[in-house]
Amino acid sequence: MALPIRGGHTHAPLHPFFVGLGGALLMAALFTDFMYTSNSLSQWANFSVWLITGGLVLALIGTIFLVVDVALGRAGAIRWLDFGLVVAAAILSLVNVFVHTRDAWTSVVPTGITLSTIVTILLLAAGVRGWCVTAVKAVGRGERE
Repeated sequence: MALPIRGGHTHAPLHPFFVGLGGALLMAALFTDFMYTSNSLSQWANFSVWLITGGLVLALIGTIFLVVDVALGRAGAIRWLDFGLVVAAAILSLVNVFVHTRDAWTSVVPTGITLSTIVTILLLAAGVRGWCVTAVKAVGRGERE
């Protein structure tokens, strides 16, 4: 009689999904800022605020899942460069959402679009490195999960 195959799957960390999704929203704010500077329709500035706020909410959820991943042993050691990139982007995005609450043109030009550009560059660097701020734990040979 054949025995069923056990396990075989690794528990992947949950935080990279939320970090990546939040990062995508924060980077999209650069596009809406650019659109606002192109045509001065105030709805584009509103879109930027919504995108930045959504990105920050997902960053908070990602942080919660990062703590869960570390607590449950799903994630390895924190990669400080990646962590620093994401934290810097989150802090600048928090400042950016307050800048975007100003009236009309000054909500985007020049400070808002500059902050959105810096955040996009930081997040692109984090994205190239995999959106994961921890080392991925792998089950070694002969080890059990």
